[in-house]
Amino acid sequence: MTTPSKCDVPNGGVDTADDFIETPKLVKVEAETRPDFEELKKIEKCRREILLRAELPFWRIIMFWSGTCLKEIATDSLVWVTIAIYVGIRIFANLIDYVPESVQMLSKTNIGILGGFLSFFLVLFVNQTNGRFLEMYGFSKACSGRIQDIAGLAKTQLPPEVGEKLVRHFNAAHIAGYVGLNAIGMGSPYSKTYFFDHYNEEAKLLTPAEMEELSRHDMDHSGLCMKELVTWCQQDVTDARVAGHIDTYQEKYFHDKILAFRAAMDGMYDYTDQPPHFFYIHFLVLLSALYLPLFAIDTAYAAGWGDEKSYGLDVLQGLIVFLQCVFVVGLRSLATNMIDPYGDDLEDLSVINYVEGTLEICSTIMNAKQE
Repeated sequence: MTTPSKCDVPNGGVDTADDFIETPKLVKVEAETRPDFEELKKIEKCRREILLRAELPFWRIIMFWSGTCLKEIATDSLVWVTIAIYVGIRIFANLIDYVPESVQMLSKTNIGILGGFLSFFLVLFVNQTNGRFLEMYGFSKACSGRIQDIAGLAKTQLPPEVGEKLVRHFNAAHIAGYVGLNAIGMGSPYSKTYFFDHYNEEAKLLTPAEMEELSRHDMDHSGLCMKELVTWCQQDVTDARVAGHIDTYQEKYFHDKILAFRAAMDGMYDYTDQPPHFFYIHFLVLLSALYLPLFAIDTAYAAGWGDEKSYGLDVLQGLIVFLQCVFVVGLRSLATNMIDPYGDDLEDLSVINYVEGTLEICSTIMNAKQE
């Protein structure tokens, strides 16, 4: 997926230098190219800004370019082909003074039936992908929530060194899980070198010896690092029970939270691995590619011939054709953009916000003091 080059936030109708994002610098990560951490942070900043636009008045919302359907519509060849067909027919209609026989023939067609079916399937597609998007958002927030649960339990029920070790491993599993998403689906922009290693160094999550132990797994192409780190967390809890820090009931409660985290992370992997059926998407694209040109032809022929020609009507009918393109291509683009929420689009989920928020909350919990 291509990252938009601009995050346009109105500032009196003028874009400032801070509103622009340069094309991401791509770095080599084992025969792959993914954005470095600086570019990921810029994308994340724009994502958070876009989320704040929802409650703006309509006249401000309509001025935006990034995070809207306008870019998709402007770059979709089907839109331009459809408009070109309409314009071509109307130019021909204004160059002649007679009414072609084909006008009478086309007046008997009813393309509205096809439009009705297409609208139904497009709305259904958007509803399905929106449901997937919200489910995956729920999984991400559930992962963060279970880590905070463990941090609270570790702070109050375990010795400081044991609790800190458990929380370190759990946060490392969280970050490694997002990196491992690159192994399935459409890939992930989050790499070990420029994502995991950054937070590992910043938060001191794993020791060099622990990193060496994990080196047998390819974090960039597998979720096994996340799985092993979750198992380390379970082992930390078992060791705490063996050492007499917690009883078997408390141990079970810890394990339940850890396994709930793993289940939520597995849910993210499952949805990413199984996008909507290509057969269904191809069906919608095919219907769109057939319907819009036919709609343009039908509308152009209905705009008037001979003495019934009118430039004002030509413009009005042309606007209707364009709006139909916005409807069809816009809905299709909206649905496809929600299929993979863990990519590098500005509309994707704010993974960095979830990771950094979780680290900050865990730090607050583990450092909490009561006089």
